[in-house]
Amino acid sequence: MATDDNPFKSLERQFERMQRQFEQALETWNVDQLGTPATATERMGIDLADRGDEFVLTADVPGFEKQDIELRLSDDTVHITAKRERETTQESDEADEDMYIRSERERRSLSRSVSLPQPVEEDAVEATYRNGVVTLMLPKRETTEPTGRTIDID
Repeated sequence: MATDDNPFKSLERQFERMQRQFEQALETWNVDQLGTPATATERMGIDLADRGDEFVLTADVPGFEKQDIELRLSDDTVHITAKRERETTQESDEADEDMYIRSERERRSLSRSVSLPQPVEEDAVEATYRNGVVTLMLPKRETTEPTGRTIDID
């Protein structure tokens, strides 16, 4: 009989489901009427595949450059954050400056955390970026018997 080593796994799944429902609710709001910033309604699409000896996590981060993306792995959870701020120039030649009627592209950020079903080899994780898509290869860690020892009672 197989037992789950993580007693909080069902709670994590519940939180992930609540996060998806909250993000879907944000997508239905009318941003112009409510005055909510556009970044609150954006969502990072992800796929997590089990390829036997590794997990492959694919995340959509369109409009971001590789240097705008931060990847972090902690406690079997992958954290993906993408931030971009509008670059400003100090040129004084006003003829070259664009006259915006409305500019909504100044700041943008996406963030997502994904819990992995089992531990991975942290030192062997690899990531690539191509055409607005980040792909992480996460080799699974070999499962071992719990460590410890038997303690005799005097």
